Amino acid sequence: MDIYVLSIFPEFIQEYIKIGVIRKAVEKGLVKITSLNLRDFTKDKHRTTDDYPYGGGGGMIMKVEPVWNALKSIKKRGLTILLTPQGKLLSQKKLHTFSESDSITIIAGRYKGVDERIRTFIDEEISIGDYVLSGGELPALILIEGIVRLIPGVVGNYESVNTDSFENGILDAPYYTRPAEFMGLKVPEILLSGNHQKIKEWKRQKSLKKTLEKRPKLLKNAELTEKDKKYLEKIEKGDK
Repeated sequence: MDIYVLSIFPEFIQEYIKIGVIRKAVEKGLVKITSLNLRDFTKDKHRTTDDYPYGGGGGMIMKVEPVWNALKSIKKRGLTILLTPQGKLLSQKKLHTFSESDSITIIAGRYKGVDERIRTFIDEEISIGDYVLSGGELPALILIEGIVRLIPGVVGNYESVNTDSFENGILDAPYYTRPAEFMGLKVPEILLSGNHQKIKEWKRQKSLKKTLEKRPKLLKNAELTEKDKKYLEKIEKGDK
């Protein structure tokens, strides 16, 4: 997969991709990440990427020309994404869709906003949440990592990816590791039993319980079996 990031701070992107899962993906040749400096695509001596908004108002607006010039320089820009608070909220389902693309181009905005005409050149607008940051570099990195770790061969144990929170529409089960007891706090006996079927059932129930307690809205769109539904009804009634 080829990923391009358009930013006025390309070094921000380049430093982060040198570590962790993304670095491994790059080293394995599974993904190539290129960050383009929008200032390199300006025509004036000051390398200006922003200007005052027509009609007045506070803040500066990202200019359309540098963005368009940068996009034109990419031979195969593929799916083009603008990161903006106005976009659709990023989800695990979206990340799976993006991970199937051969090429993705991400526009990391800055300033008050972007020239509206930039939206003419994009395929999707994505938001990472209902809050505002100074720029799109951090959201771009979140998007990149979320996509890259879903590419087969990137994460060593792919079962770990398949059991992450949100993969099945609900939160993940609780986990424990050594020691089996710490300050009087013990690991649930079922996890030490070796009974894989019982452990699987326990994990499913704990996932459902945790989702009900912390993110109940997720259950509305989750794929639930009749057994799941009966278990949730039991919890809601106060039964253990």
